[in-house]
Amino acid sequence: MARSDQIYVMRPLVGIDGVYQHHGIDYGDGTIIHYRKTGDEAVIARTSLDTFSWGQPIYPVSHPMVDPPDVVIGRAESRLGERQYDLLFNNCEHFATWCKTGRRESAQLASFGLRLNQLNLPELRRWAAGANRTHSPEQALVEFRQALGDIAVAYQTTLTDQQATQQEVETWHRVAQRALAQDREDLARAALHRKVTAQKRVDQLTQQLQELVDLELSLQRHREIAERRSWDVLPDRY
Repeated sequence: MARSDQIYVMRPLVGIDGVYQHHGIDYGDGTIIHYRKTGDEAVIARTSLDTFSWGQPIYPVSHPMVDPPDVVIGRAESRLGERQYDLLFNNCEHFATWCKTGRRESAQLASFGLRLNQLNLPELRRWAAGANRTHSPEQALVEFRQALGDIAVAYQTTLTDQQATQQEVETWHRVAQRALAQDREDLARAALHRKVTAQKRVDQLTQQLQELVDLELSLQRHREIAERRSWDVLPDRY
């Protein structure tokens, strides 16, 4: 293992050994930065190797392309103390992979079939436009609830990506400043290029978030219409 390596150990789940991978970033001095769970709480912390490994074998994670060690360590340090663990959107592998590559990904979730980036937004837009009017009110209400649930998942996924990318913008800004202080204009230009690219991504994600909010508001209005239609067709019991 070397400084800035992404590593993992196998951890037990519900009493069964070796069920899932627990990821972290090697700090290079016998400590690891990772999402540490203590009871019901999880926090990104720098701990000893023994605390990370629980005495289990340690394995490296390889990626086709990775960022420089100082960038990886800088990202990891920037999130020390964070308490926003989420199994689907911000788990230990999301954190470590983002530190290493700038991409918030979890191969484990993908292998379990939990891909959350395949939501049918064109279908959601169709619902927001009121294209369900040919359906019965009862069926429309069921489908509206499903569409609103899909929007909630899409919003949380996009928000998590936006926040991570914004942190990347700030990281590249710090890298550029450090490079200039060391008279490394070549590195500063490269870092600023990465910063601009990341900022464009932040702007795109921010626009997507606003679109999702608009979709939800539109769906809510159409759902209220469907609910009124449903009440209108109920038989008079009195």
